[in-house]
Amino acid sequence: MEQKSLNARLALQLAAPHTWAASVTPVLLTGAIVYRDYGNLNTVLFPVLLLICILMQSAVNTLNDYHDIISGADTKNDAVEEQDAVLVYNDIAPVKARNLAVLFLAAAALLAVYPVVHGGWRVLAIGLTGALIVVLYSAGPKPLSHLPVGEVISGFVMGGLIPLGCYTALTGVFYPGIMGATLPVALGIAFIMLTNNTCDVDKDVRAGRKTLPVLLGRPKTLVLYKILMYAWVTVMGAYIIIFLPRLRTLTVPGTVLAALALIVFHVGMILCFKQARLIKDALKRPKLMKRVSMATFLYGVSLSLAAYCVHLQL
Repeated sequence: MEQKSLNARLALQLAAPHTWAASVTPVLLTGAIVYRDYGNLNTVLFPVLLLICILMQSAVNTLNDYHDIISGADTKNDAVEEQDAVLVYNDIAPVKARNLAVLFLAAAALLAVYPVVHGGWRVLAIGLTGALIVVLYSAGPKPLSHLPVGEVISGFVMGGLIPLGCYTALTGVFYPGIMGATLPVALGIAFIMLTNNTCDVDKDVRAGRKTLPVLLGRPKTLVLYKILMYAWVTVMGAYIIIFLPRLRTLTVPGTVLAALALIVFHVGMILCFKQARLIKDALKRPKLMKRVSMATFLYGVSLSLAAYCVHLQL
């Protein structure tokens, strides 16, 4: 059978926009914190940072698909939907996906020159560390995503290193404490990974992967999943509550925005609990991924709105 060309539509599917919440949310929240603390935000640098993180996320997603097909983990018998196995369903040569991932990384590296010039060598060090982890996470004979550390690494990099790098680039200040401020996002991203790996247990066992759910088994993983979900919700709720005393000084417009933030947060929690009830059904993984990603994204938006309201004193 003749293999198809990799067009823009398929390239976008490989980039998996439904997972971008994991890279967009940390940047949005970091921008809100910078604006709250300094009263301004570089409107050129901020979108550049956002695009860099999206490109890095797209590279990870594409490399995952590439590695899955060359290792034989992805087949039409295992894949639930086309978006879960773009290369399999569209008969695309794996090398084209690998080249696309390299292109994503190259574009991110080119854009990163501006933040490095603006923020100094610390930004470069953080960026290189993140890039190295991206490659190790998705490539090589033993990708980190196939080991029982995937959840921790993804949470640390996207919920910790991204905020640290963005904060340093935007302010010129190296402030590790920002990683504590974005802890709920880190937990949410780890939650997304656990959702993915839990639903892929059977396929991962056949592929010889040693993810955390594979080692624990499905019953114990479901218990861990629920514990992490409630811990995540508790931490996010606590962060929102921290803002409430400061929101009392707001005028009517600010109160409306703050109320909107809490409504958005509530919607995210509804999505979170709904997807928890679906986790036992591995056939619904795409829906699960979208819901937990959306819950994470809505949380970041809600807390960012609250941060803007506090600073503006509307």
